[in-house]
Amino acid sequence: MNMKLAIDRRQLLKAIAAGSVLSQLGSFSALAAETKRLYVDGLCFLPDDLSDLNASKINAYLCDISDIEAIKQPDGTTNYKRTYKACIKSISEALTRVNDNPDKLILGHSGADIQHAHDTGKTAVFFQIQGADCVEESISTDLHQVDEFYEKGLRSLQLTHHYGNKFSGGALDNALIHEQSQGLNKPLTKAGKQLIAKLNDKGILIDVSHSSPQSALDTAKASNAPIVQSHGAVRAIVNHARCSPDNVIKAIADTGGLFGVFMMSFWLTNDAIPTTEHYIAHLKHVANVGGIDSIAIANDYPLRGQKNLLKLNNNNAEGVKQYLDWWHSLRAKNVLGYDIEPVHVVIPELNHIHRMERIDLALAKAGFSGSDRDKIMGGNWQRVLKDVLG
Repeated sequence: MNMKLAIDRRQLLKAIAAGSVLSQLGSFSALAAETKRLYVDGLCFLPDDLSDLNASKINAYLCDISDIEAIKQPDGTTNYKRTYKACIKSISEALTRVNDNPDKLILGHSGADIQHAHDTGKTAVFFQIQGADCVEESISTDLHQVDEFYEKGLRSLQLTHHYGNKFSGGALDNALIHEQSQGLNKPLTKAGKQLIAKLNDKGILIDVSHSSPQSALDTAKASNAPIVQSHGAVRAIVNHARCSPDNVIKAIADTGGLFGVFMMSFWLTNDAIPTTEHYIAHLKHVANVGGIDSIAIANDYPLRGQKNLLKLNNNNAEGVKQYLDWWHSLRAKNVLGYDIEPVHVVIPELNHIHRMERIDLALAKAGFSGSDRDKIMGGNWQRVLKDVLG
């Protein structure tokens, strides 16, 4: 017998007997699983530094390529609309950037591109626009602007952003605050139903993030394909207009779709200090309501994390100040949940380039099986994108 191997074996057995390496062995086992597991994110952006793609270990994500125009609302609040002019320019620029970096990026056309990205060490990005305001043409047309965006790579369209538009009610529609408190809110419009039919026909994923609960429920009924809430949180945990009630989570799941939980900590907990356990609590709740096949991960910040908080070394007390003017403007309109002053923006541990690995390990610690983690960390996104995009 090789003497060195014998000594190493004896040392290992002694260490195990002493319990000193058990936790390390568990971590190594989890890390080995991570190297094989798909990581797919529900909402992020093209990074300034493309080396972030590899560092994040994310195989694919819905990539918000939209641009905005700030529109002042009649009630004094500001809506950031994704207009046609802004978005046709931004998607063209994003397409050029992806095409110029074939060694790092794959433009996501179908669900199969996720596995291809995984196998080649690249990242598949599925272009998404956060608001159908970019479809400005009359509903009496054939909605050819949708075709134009599709040809440039659009594969997911959010119906609205915060406030309602001609297609959908918004989560923060101020005129409906009393109805919101009672679970009633602006429904999907006739134009919205026409848009859904068009998106189904084109094979574009429908995203009800930021929609009013009623519009989300209506969309689930109207769509003949799975729908998603790419990024959001649970109203049963944080009673806020931007968080979704259980009937919306269940309706999305019943379409074969999924619900992505995002990183914005003021919508994850009202506790003074946000932790990874608060994030896991939302995932558990979605699993209880919609089933394990309905859970997914989302970011809604850049790959590295919320930029200002990173500059502040994740000092939430300082970082939250940038949100307070906006928060107080909605409090003045009595929008649900804005009466509670936010004291944080991020979960420090997850505001990091390695957040997907950290969530994966936290799920294991919380008792989720390897097969469940496969689904949560990427498998559910892969399935839905295959179902909708082909």
